[in-house]
Amino acid sequence: MRTRSCIAAHALAVLIALHPSPTAAKQHSAVREFVLKQIDVPHHYYYREMYLPQVTSGPNAVSWSPDGQEVVYAMQGTLWRQRPGTTQARQITDGPGYHHQPDWSPDGRCIAYAVYNEDAVELWLLDLATGRSAPITRNGAVNVEPRWSRDGKRLAFVSTTFNRRFHVHVVDLADGKVGEITRLTEDHDSGLPRYYYGKFDHYLSPTWSPDGREIILVSNRDRIQGTGGLWKTAARPGSRLRPIHYEETAWRTRPDWSPDGKRVVYSSFAGRQWHSLWLMTADGGDVFPLTYGDYDMTSPRWSPDGRRIAYISNQDGNTSLWIIDVPGGRRTRIEAGDRHYLGPVGRLKLTVVDRATGRTVPARVTVTGPDARTYAPDDAWRHSDEAFDRALFKFEASYFHTPGTSEITVPAGPVTLDVLRGLEYRPVRMEVEVSHDGSRAVRVVLDRISDLPAKGWWSGDLHVHMNYGGHYRNTPERLALQARAEDLHTIENLVVNKEQRIPDIEWVADRPGPPWTRGAVIAHGQEFHTSFWGHSALIGLQDHYLMPDYAGYVGTAAASLYPHNPAVFEMARAQGAITGYVHPFDTVPDPADRSKRLTHDLPVGVALGRLDFFEVVGFSDHLATSTVWYRLLNCGFRLPAGAGTDAMANYASLRGPVGVDRVYVQAGARSGRTASAGPTRKAWIDSIRAGRTFATNGPLLEFTIDGRAIGDEIRLPAGGGTLVARAAVRSIAPLTRVEIVSNGEVIASLPMETAPAGVTKADGTVRLEVKRSGWYLLRAWSDRPAPPILDIYPFGTTSPIYVTVGDAPVRSVADAAYFIAWIDRLEEAAVAHTGWNNEDEKLAVLKDLGVARVAFRDRGEE
Repeated sequence: MRTRSCIAAHALAVLIALHPSPTAAKQHSAVREFVLKQIDVPHHYYYREMYLPQVTSGPNAVSWSPDGQEVVYAMQGTLWRQRPGTTQARQITDGPGYHHQPDWSPDGRCIAYAVYNEDAVELWLLDLATGRSAPITRNGAVNVEPRWSRDGKRLAFVSTTFNRRFHVHVVDLADGKVGEITRLTEDHDSGLPRYYYGKFDHYLSPTWSPDGREIILVSNRDRIQGTGGLWKTAARPGSRLRPIHYEETAWRTRPDWSPDGKRVVYSSFAGRQWHSLWLMTADGGDVFPLTYGDYDMTSPRWSPDGRRIAYISNQDGNTSLWIIDVPGGRRTRIEAGDRHYLGPVGRLKLTVVDRATGRTVPARVTVTGPDARTYAPDDAWRHSDEAFDRALFKFEASYFHTPGTSEITVPAGPVTLDVLRGLEYRPVRMEVEVSHDGSRAVRVVLDRISDLPAKGWWSGDLHVHMNYGGHYRNTPERLALQARAEDLHTIENLVVNKEQRIPDIEWVADRPGPPWTRGAVIAHGQEFHTSFWGHSALIGLQDHYLMPDYAGYVGTAAASLYPHNPAVFEMARAQGAITGYVHPFDTVPDPADRSKRLTHDLPVGVALGRLDFFEVVGFSDHLATSTVWYRLLNCGFRLPAGAGTDAMANYASLRGPVGVDRVYVQAGARSGRTASAGPTRKAWIDSIRAGRTFATNGPLLEFTIDGRAIGDEIRLPAGGGTLVARAAVRSIAPLTRVEIVSNGEVIASLPMETAPAGVTKADGTVRLEVKRSGWYLLRAWSDRPAPPILDIYPFGTTSPIYVTVGDAPVRSVADAAYFIAWIDRLEEAAVAHTGWNNEDEKLAVLKDLGVARVAFRDRGEE
């Protein structure tokens, strides 16, 4: 995973360098930027999903009325109130924007809540008697987690208004009037080498003592890993923080102080894969779990009498609201079976059909109202994209996956419907009118722009995390639905650690479980994490999960830089796996630039012959990554293109959905009419290893040279000869370039045309005068973001076709020197590292660096 705050600007710089154009800067006007840029904290995809509120179709935050007779909760982006023991839920807010994290005032008159709108999250106050809301904050920052003091005179909350970092603030709200806002926590540079959390301490999730004198909060003060432990402080600015409990938390702790002042409930995954509810005294001490289960239980809130705790669970997959008795443990689910809406609504009954087969098919669907808010079925998983172009959209793209038929409650009036199914179907957009209390049936028919499985090409995502600490609880069956809705044949679920836990470890620990094959193939592999050498994918493990599954974690027993990725690859290959580097580069590494860290060991893994594919299209900059890939190919290494989204498939807000970045693999023509009639698992893996692939987030590519396919080798006599290349491109997104690249240079460009309904087409035949050994590939891309592709810009590339003239190898003096300088930087960093477990580990790494350096020296000789 990589941060990409300046990625759009960098993409433009790379494309100008690769293909200069005097009008390029003028053409690049659209820019995808991350949601909520007011936060200056690394790794936005963690805190945004696990900490910031998200829109889900089920409940996702809860608070009690002061008399304990009702609860208020957020659901579908609005607030609802309900009496436990009934199924009647009443909506109490309805836009503008999305509403989250309600907290009921102690006098019962008001509810404070967070509103995501106008590119910020502000706090508002709802007057329950009038139904009107007024703003509490107007700072344009991110303001979340409002919590009333027990006397109802103050509201604690977390805001990024100071230096774009998470700090606890308090606002006076006596008599319903917004008074002075005071920051309680100090801005502190820890000086610690934090990889995921940044060097400045953060402060999260305040909860008041019953007397209003103290606050317990979560902070990573003095810690490198995790979001921190629980601290107590006086509710005054500048007060000293006192630690009362530490563990390696992950954004979702959210403590709640009991009404009697003696206990604190919080959410923790301590020693487990999922969050449970835990209890401790208000002064810390030994803690113990209140709940158990292979699912998450989060956001706990004590009832006013201290005998019940309301919380959010994902035990059934989607989010749900529960109450547990304390003591006793009886659990009761709160279901909103009878919903009373604030405004007029109707029902949209959707059916999606493949025109060629006449069958109902899964798809990705967005339903948008006139105010730009989106809607989803009550039982669907809602997802939102990581970024969007502010010039085109008010909010990021939000969607759900339909199994083929769905019913959605929408505001009466016009709504816009967008339906998309992967890259081989033309997207459909339509406007429909839904009457008040009426039902509107809509049948959406999808047309193919290509049928690649009929030609033996099967699509898959090589980099997905089925569960990774998100709002939902995913399963292979559910992930298969997500795959089918995105028209994917295969998903490689790369099991990986998140802090001290490993979600999905049960699918792969002792021996990887058999792939799920109904509808789509869901197979389980591993992503190996290091905070030093880069991340890698291990696909097709046959025996066991590699443990520990990370290296280079400062302050832990895994601080050593061993195993580095080449050693990991060797262990994985011993189990029959194929190996690859994932999400490699946002910028082209420059070994001469000593102002930037350079520790990625890609050239070593390639030089030692232990790499089977390279994630050219993924969670990185595709052009920057391609530039490094071309240099490796120029040194004579044959390295296939792979692709993976790095989608956390149980997130409500994600870099995804699955299949945004996908690889197509030539592994045999369709043997039947069902989605499961694809290649065998062995054929899929063998074809990736053989380089019969193209990687894409939009363009569909066909490429041959003299009838030879992608991944093949053509041999010519000394002196060379003439070859004929044939190329075809189809894309649901607009493109600005279709090019044949040889030895890192663009040697031909193909003209394009726009077919009906916005499909971009390119077809061409090019004569190639070949005089030296080299490699050839087809690529297609755009110099700007282009909906409906949810990526930084459309891009697709084939793996190379290799041409050998005589017996001359492919060699490049300049590119070999580039990687030698790179390896020199790796050696310097390895020698300087002080966290080795022993000298043998250090010597093993230095030996591999030396072997790799010699390999590049040999390939720099012409």
